[in-house]
Order: sequence, then structure tokens, then C-alpha cells
Amino acid sequence: MVSREGLSTILGLFVFGAAMGWIGLKFDILSMLILSGISGILLTFSVYFFRDPKRVPLQVKNGVVSPADGIVLEVETVQEKEFIQGEARRIAIFLSLFDVHVNYVPFGGTVDYIRYNRGSYKRANKPDASKYNANILTGIDSARGKIVFKQSAGMIARRLVNHLRLDDKVKTGQKFGMIKFGSRMEVYLPTSVHIKVSVGDRVRACESIIAEFDV
Repeated sequence: MVSREGLSTILGLFVFGAAMGWIGLKFDILSMLILSGISGILLTFSVYFFRDPKRVPLQVKNGVVSPADGIVLEVETVQEKEFIQGEARRIAIFLSLFDVHVNYVPFGGTVDYIRYNRGSYKRANKPDASKYNANILTGIDSARGKIVFKQSAGMIARRLVNHLRLDDKVKTGQKFGMIKFGSRMEVYLPTSVHIKVSVGDRVRACESIIAEFDV
């Protein structure tokens, strides 16, 4: 299954490939085969990149699920100034070009804050990418306190997609958007939470518990 966010890109590449094949045919068969082959490779990779496999959220009471596939880059205590406005536990996840890039809500509640922050496009796996890269920050008012998740652009990923709106009621593991190409996702949680992952762990969206609250 292909994500809806990728349909326009895939359609565009299909049209581009057909046009390249037609242009190549105007010259000779070899040119047509070369141009069609290049277009076919790009189209195949795009279908692979925009895949949207079925995910069933783990039903763990008070569990926080990973919002994305990838590798845990950082687990630390920081000051979150925009929504939590205080100390928080941050989990940063890096998504490579080969990870599924569909994003999910890590913990249910009400969308109380959404802000797009302009910025640069540094490599998403660098520590300062969190501070300087363009991002969309979403704040959830949950039964366990304020929770933030942040989609950050990268050197290649420059398109952030977030379908949420203020006052939306969301559930844990609900699909909400994607980051197109290699990127970074961060979750900010109350300091009372118990972190269940470590730096270097591979996580899967909806299927990995990254933190838990006390019952």
C-alpha cells in the first residue's frame, strides 16, 4: 500500500518517465531505453519509499508508542520551551531513506498546539538539527500531561506533512502525516515517564513502546 502523501510524486514520475521514453524514441532505441530505465528506477524507488504498511498499535496501557520507524539517536532531559514550557524527557529518532516515513501519534489526547518553525536543512542525524532545522511541532494535552512530538526536515527531506488541526481528538497510534525522505522525529514527555529505549535501538512506528507512564 502506498501512502496518500506520495501519490502526487509517483504520478509525476510516471508522467516524467513516459515523456522521457517518448523523447528518447525521437533519437534512437538506445536513448529511449536509457531514459526509460532511469525513470523506471526513480519510479520504483518512490513507490518503495512511500510505502504504507499496515500497522496495529500495541495495546499497552499507559504506553507511548514510537511515532516513526528508525534508530534512537538521543534520550535526554531537556527544557522544552514552546508547549510544555519546562523540563521534559526527549527521545530523538532518525529515519533513513530506507525507513517507512509515515508518522503516528505517540500518545492520545487533544491537539492543543501546532506550529511550523522555519529553519535550515542540516543532516537530520546531527545533534544541532533539532535546534536549527525547519520543523512542525505538535502539542497534545493528554490525561498524563503535556506531550510534544516534532517532525524535523533534513538535508534531503524538505517536505513535512501534518494533517492534524487544533482541537482534534487523537488516539495512540493514529496516523497523522509523514516526512518526505531522510529525516528526524522527536518526542517530548513529562519527566515522570519511564523510558523504555536506549540510544542505538531500532524502533517501529506503532509497534515499539518507547516509554510508559505509571498505572
